[in-house]
Amino acid sequence: MRRPAPSSAVPLALIAAVLVASGCSSGSKPPTPLHVSTFELQSKLLGKQLDQVLVTPQGGGHGRPLLVFLHGYGGDPAGTLDDRFLAALRRLGDRAPVVLLPDGQVGWWHDRDEGRWGSYVLQEVIPAALQRSGADPDRVAIGGISMGGFGALNLGRHRDRFCAVGGHSPAVYERGNDDISFGFDNAADFDRNDLIGIARKHSPYDTPVWIDVGDRDELRPADALLARELRARGAEVSFHVWPGSHDGAYWDQHFARYLRFYADACS
Repeated sequence: MRRPAPSSAVPLALIAAVLVASGCSSGSKPPTPLHVSTFELQSKLLGKQLDQVLVTPQGGGHGRPLLVFLHGYGGDPAGTLDDRFLAALRRLGDRAPVVLLPDGQVGWWHDRDEGRWGSYVLQEVIPAALQRSGADPDRVAIGGISMGGFGALNLGRHRDRFCAVGGHSPAVYERGNDDISFGFDNAADFDRNDLIGIARKHSPYDTPVWIDVGDRDELRPADALLARELRARGAEVSFHVWPGSHDGAYWDQHFARYLRFYADACS
């Protein structure tokens, strides 16, 4: 699988300054200013310190939904949080969620021999973000790009945990794909996290699911198959194929759609 090309990585301090200070055209409603901060989390599960990025709308996060957004392979929180993502978040106004972007390095967001990356998100990252932001613990959404899209769809199988689940060009593989070794320790690890195989037996989701992929993305067949299998078993799935490849240019075009989905589903 090709390594995702991160969107333009603008320094977070500069983004925050611009977003808070920027005005709006005469006669239009001012977009919601945002506060971008980074905090360090000492993970006991992984035995390392990892930076977490938290984006909070003006007025604080109390009572707002929390969106956990997972980066792709080779990416990081700052690279995902580009100007288009932030602009789309600002335009949501009072409906904007608090957004948490954890650092997952290249762990593929699931518990494996290399580390308990899934448990780290569920047991350490989300509780820390809720405590810091005051966001509503009953309205937590999870989504992500590529590797992060797989991670979100996989962690979203924990029922009663999330109000929405989204995979944007998710790195989903069919059994027998040579790229399985890229993201999983061995056959047993893949079997535990085989989203298509699980979907063929039952839908693991009790909440709205979004899957989208570019029409020139090599992951399109597997993503489409997963959506079909989930729908056949009664899952509430929004599936979209739009022009584009597996790169930052594709995701940048659709951040506004992604964020509206999470805001609507968790309203």
